[in-house]
Amino acid sequence: MTISYNWLSEYLPETIEPAKLSKILTSIGLEVESLEKYESIKGGLAGLVIGEVIECTQHPNADKLKLTKVNVGKGELLQIVCGANNVAAGQKVIVATAGVTIYPLTGEPLTMRVAKIRGVESHGMICAEDEIGLGADHAGIIVMPEDSVIGSAAADYFKPYSDWIFEIGLTPNRMDAMSHIGVAKDVCAYLTHHQKEARVRSPFSNTFKADNNSLPVKVTIENAEACQRFSGVTISGVTVSESPKWLKDRLSSIGIRSINNIVDITNFILHETGQPLHAYDAAAITGNEVIVKNYPEGTKFITLDDKERKLSSEDLMVCNAKEGMCIAGVFGGLKSGVVSGTKNIFLESAWFHPVSIRKTSVRHDLRTDAATRFEKGVDISNTVNVLKRAALMIKEIAGGEITSDIIDVYPDPKPKTEVALKNHYLKKLSGKNYHADAIKKILTNLGFDIVREGQDEIRVAVPYSKPDISIPADIVEEILRIDGLDNIDIPATITISPAVESLGVKEALKDKIAGYLVGQGFIEIFTNSITNSKYFDETVLETTVKMINNLSEELNVLRPSMVETGLESISYNINRRNNNLQLFEYGKTYFTKAVGQYIEEEHVCVYITGADHEDSWREKSTQQDFYKLKGLSTALLVLCGLNNVQFEKADDAGSVLNIYHGKTLLGKLMTVEQNKLQSFGIKQPVYILDIHFAQLQGSVENNTIRYREVNKFPVMQRDLAMVVKRSTTFELIEQTVKKVKLPKLKDMRLFDVFESDKLGADKKSMAISFLFSDDEKTLTDKEVDGMISKLIQGFETDLSAEIRK
Repeated sequence: MTISYNWLSEYLPETIEPAKLSKILTSIGLEVESLEKYESIKGGLAGLVIGEVIECTQHPNADKLKLTKVNVGKGELLQIVCGANNVAAGQKVIVATAGVTIYPLTGEPLTMRVAKIRGVESHGMICAEDEIGLGADHAGIIVMPEDSVIGSAAADYFKPYSDWIFEIGLTPNRMDAMSHIGVAKDVCAYLTHHQKEARVRSPFSNTFKADNNSLPVKVTIENAEACQRFSGVTISGVTVSESPKWLKDRLSSIGIRSINNIVDITNFILHETGQPLHAYDAAAITGNEVIVKNYPEGTKFITLDDKERKLSSEDLMVCNAKEGMCIAGVFGGLKSGVVSGTKNIFLESAWFHPVSIRKTSVRHDLRTDAATRFEKGVDISNTVNVLKRAALMIKEIAGGEITSDIIDVYPDPKPKTEVALKNHYLKKLSGKNYHADAIKKILTNLGFDIVREGQDEIRVAVPYSKPDISIPADIVEEILRIDGLDNIDIPATITISPAVESLGVKEALKDKIAGYLVGQGFIEIFTNSITNSKYFDETVLETTVKMINNLSEELNVLRPSMVETGLESISYNINRRNNNLQLFEYGKTYFTKAVGQYIEEEHVCVYITGADHEDSWREKSTQQDFYKLKGLSTALLVLCGLNNVQFEKADDAGSVLNIYHGKTLLGKLMTVEQNKLQSFGIKQPVYILDIHFAQLQGSVENNTIRYREVNKFPVMQRDLAMVVKRSTTFELIEQTVKKVKLPKLKDMRLFDVFESDKLGADKKSMAISFLFSDDEKTLTDKEVDGMISKLIQGFETDLSAEIRK
């Protein structure tokens, strides 16, 4: 939810600084996710001044440049080199002097400095529109009116609009805060509770009056369940034109494009009050009758975007006597919209059922602002007040006269929901003792009516603007919000009842892995499980779960792999010069076997790229590689109790290794392919460990851990260096050792690899350390030498190895 600070401040009784207001909003449950400066012209034209070109001559060293003398009101003329064709003496112009930063329409900001251009000093720049963000024109410099004041600020002339914009993480139940007035009500309730009485400065007035009744419209509701209230009014003689600057500034600050004054007013009212409106060209209302009904299945209707849509029999329509004009609460029709030639309009303010609107909006993939409000529930009591407000604004801005009384069809008025709250229940949920007067004050400031008060109970009528409130816990939440969620007392002691957790083993395993990785310097990330289908080929997409109602074109499938979303995070960091990354993530992948059959798998993924640490005076960094991740994966699995894991090549290149425990495939190690890295704009190697968590958990649970006394006898170490073929891997050496079957060989590790032409063509030397131990006695040299001899024989036979002396 986007809220404008300037706009919101109009409804508050006092000015509150943006930062302080941000804290208040977060405290009352309207979490401010960001607070950013908005400028209609980037930089706000700061430092730019109006000057006069006193002299304009040809540049002595360039045919296409002019040498000008400019008066900027500081006594001394500035010498400025200008390349514009239209610069001439006597012009009033916009000047950026040395030290001023300009913000071009495209590109990076540029700070002016004194510079030599073709051998001549230039003390600034005479500006074109696109160079300072005023427009896209670069045909020449801006020539100001003759009466412009020399030396005055350009910002004083153009008056760029600036604001602060709150992005509020609104929860789905807070439809009452989906408008500037709704947010203002909460802020005023907070101020009243914590400081002094504060009332919303209401924009509504009692001055509404129809000028005549020359254009009445009859309204009939055939589906009273889907449309429980419909209000309207006609305004004749309007002039459809560009909106005034203040209105365009208000809308553009929250990201809404100006269309024309009529449509802009309906959008303004929507974001001011939360009530969607729709304006019809009255000429399109055949028979001066509006009928709210449903059409038969498959009926064709052309919407405002010039697309023909087939209606469902469940889609509610606003129609004239002959045909549909609008998909109710969702999107207008092509024939009934307000255009430049429209003179008379019919303005609609209605209440449509949230479920009906939600289904229609999703069915036709029309996620409009109006549909978003209706599907959460709007204030059914406010349709007429909002309609009057909008009609007066249209009359003021677009002219014309109000040519009908308010039409209000409300067949079955809804009673207010009543909820009783007991004091002990409030204390139980909130942990605080509230005075009865404080409770009343908070609730009345939020629009609740006190129905009855008792010694231990208060009964209230819920305002129509809060349709989510139906039980006592909801009332407690309202009280806690206004008191301030950050004021909730935290008890000094917490009592916990022991319980058997069905997910205990799984969560304990997750904690163990996460704790180890964090201790190794890794950072946990959390990426979106909805991703972009362009990352995957057609073979993968055949079994990928596709989104029916995707939020955007880029987020249209559930990820079939953890790799791509991890690479997005890596790319994001690298683009911000955070090149050395050690990340891990718990997440799920999804695929489908058949229609309606969906499978999700949980993973733990580890990502490394760049250096293992930053350089220091004691130790230089080294680049992370495949072997670093292989060692980490072995240590991680040993931590989980899985000692005997095997790594097997999954491809000829060896860039992917499958990890097995027995016959169970636990996951894989991979070097990300170059073309995959390029698609994410990554220019450095990335290595990934992907473990299937269900298989890992199964192996851990099935693995028997046996206690063994620590061996009290010494370990014997022998080092062996051998020359083997360059293609020989350590895995082949391990397999040879296993064939020899030496139970007293406890461990082995590769500690050196040496390659040189002196060893022979296509040869390399591998040095391995072997550790021997006996649980019952101290081994003798003779026994160890015998075992080494067996190993040498195995290496010579299986690997054609040559033992180095």
